[in-house]
Amino acid sequence: MNVLTIGVHIVDVLARPVESIPHGQDTHLLDQIRVTAAGAAAGTAVDLARLGVPVASAGAVGADELGDLLLMLMERHGVDARGVVRKPGEQTAASILPIRPDGGRPSFHVPGANLAYAFADLDPALVTGARVVHLGGMDVTWGLHDPGFFELLGAARRGGTVVTMDLLSTMPDLMAGARAFLPYVDHFLPNEEQALLITGASGVEEAAAALLAEGPSSVLVTLGAEGSLVATAAGTARVPALPVQVVDTTGCGDAYCAGFITGLLGGREVLDCARLGTVLASRVAGGLGSDAGLDGLTAERLDHLAHENVQGLHAGEGI
Repeated sequence: MNVLTIGVHIVDVLARPVESIPHGQDTHLLDQIRVTAAGAAAGTAVDLARLGVPVASAGAVGADELGDLLLMLMERHGVDARGVVRKPGEQTAASILPIRPDGGRPSFHVPGANLAYAFADLDPALVTGARVVHLGGMDVTWGLHDPGFFELLGAARRGGTVVTMDLLSTMPDLMAGARAFLPYVDHFLPNEEQALLITGASGVEEAAAALLAEGPSSVLVTLGAEGSLVATAAGTARVPALPVQVVDTTGCGDAYCAGFITGLLGGREVLDCARLGTVLASRVAGGLGSDAGLDGLTAERLDHLAHENVQGLHAGEGI
């Protein structure tokens, strides 16, 4: 196994374009409705699997029909979902996403079984046996805020496993708990709002520097249409977003993580990994759902696309 994703698993129901909620019993006709496997762990795992990367996922779903559907979707795309446990009495986490014509994505969300996932549910051998462990949504998987899990991550890293992490929410009250994971993480990939909230910094460069001081060897702050900021001990760089007709921004962060991890597996430098993440996120933004635009895409093709676009990417000084 190359990658293990741990954390948030969600069923997304997406519809577009939605300009307003119908009054009373009225009906609005739409262009598209999709159901996808999403969440910071499941969404990243599906994107990796679709690139041909061997990947397993660990987390929790309910013992319900939505859980059946989520596991089926993951396994259909090639994710080893045996590490996903069923929680009787809990609903599988789900979101309804009415996508606006400009790609904006308000949501209706039930956190469900993600809140019930605990360290005792995790097989330690999955962690120590992976080349890369991706922590997806540690701000909301409170059952993993456990000294035993921190010890396991430390042991895995000493054995050569690389640990990446991103977050799910932008809730200030959850940021302090997520910060506790940083000493056990090699590469941290928050979005701009999360980076500012977790540090209290006034700007993204200040936030990235503060996060580096917590332990990671690199911090990659995604900036939406502005691309991303890449920070290491050697300095910072900017990787602009690629031009794309945005349909839906759902899952772009997960795609960025999947592209970044694919680069790590290929032995790429951090900045090159960020470029792979940028390309994959742009593909997802052009369609509906967290795995849109990935049909026929492989890790090799992703690398080729990144090289094609590298002349248009303007890196800053220091890396």
